Amino acid sequence: MSYIDIVINEQDFLTIAYGNCWGRLSNLEVWFQRPKDIVPKLVSGDLDLGIVGLDTVSEYGQIPKYGIFENVNSMKELAQMPQWTPEKPLRVATGFTYLGPKFMKENGVKHVTFSTADGALEAAPEMGIAEAIVDLVSSGTTLRENNLKEIEGGVILQSQAVLVANRKSLTQRKGVLDITHEILERLEAHLRAIGQFTVTANMRGSSQEEVAERILSQTSLSGLQGPTISPMFCKRDGRVAADYYAIVICAPKKLLYKSVHQLRAEALKKRHDDSLEPGAIPLTQE
Repeated sequence: MSYIDIVINEQDFLTIAYGNCWGRLSNLEVWFQRPKDIVPKLVSGDLDLGIVGLDTVSEYGQIPKYGIFENVNSMKELAQMPQWTPEKPLRVATGFTYLGPKFMKENGVKHVTFSTADGALEAAPEMGIAEAIVDLVSSGTTLRENNLKEIEGGVILQSQAVLVANRKSLTQRKGVLDITHEILERLEAHLRAIGQFTVTANMRGSSQEEVAERILSQTSLSGLQGPTISPMFCKRDGRVAADYYAIVICAPKKLLYKSVHQLRAEALKKRHDDSLEPGAIPLTQE
């Protein structure tokens, strides 16, 4: 169960808490703090509400959200901060003990030390064991929740899943190279298929070529390399006939609805044209 945290000045507690106004509120947790500690905890997000004197709010309420990094928004500004000296270097917590130091050196941050840590790095600055972190970031939500921010030029690399191999195994172990080729082909096929949908429809026609001509006249129905058209056989009047054809096309997601609409329109047009008496005006599709 989650609770709303509220802090109260001990002096205010004498006049408020004894009135039992909190006892009737559910999901409420009350903390008693010194006046000057209440506002910083509200600013940091550790607490939700506070009751304190206006003088204290006016005095301590302008605490920068990011402390000494409030106006630091780029790697260049970080490197130029006068706070970092050989005696008091910038402390960085990270699990990337090779990439982190290399990146800092390349960006001119001279006075910096690194501490190794795994997991929950975002808590390191709040705990006082580091001023900055180098970590893997996805949405940035965890950073914001801990009053941390990314700075311009601070992206070390854009990470993604990669297939890696042992060079010796590829060249010396029998079958490894063939399996690797098979894996790469399947991965490539999967990546190419992302966003593509298979559309299947049945359409009346006199031949595969005639159906293909009608399908290819619509640009959204051409698929990746063209439609797959197969005859559908049925038995009519004692003999096998193929009056309908199965059509399979690949359509990108953004053209899916348009492709289905055009397939239906072509099928209806063909059905209408076949039902016309000789000399009648055929239905045209815009």
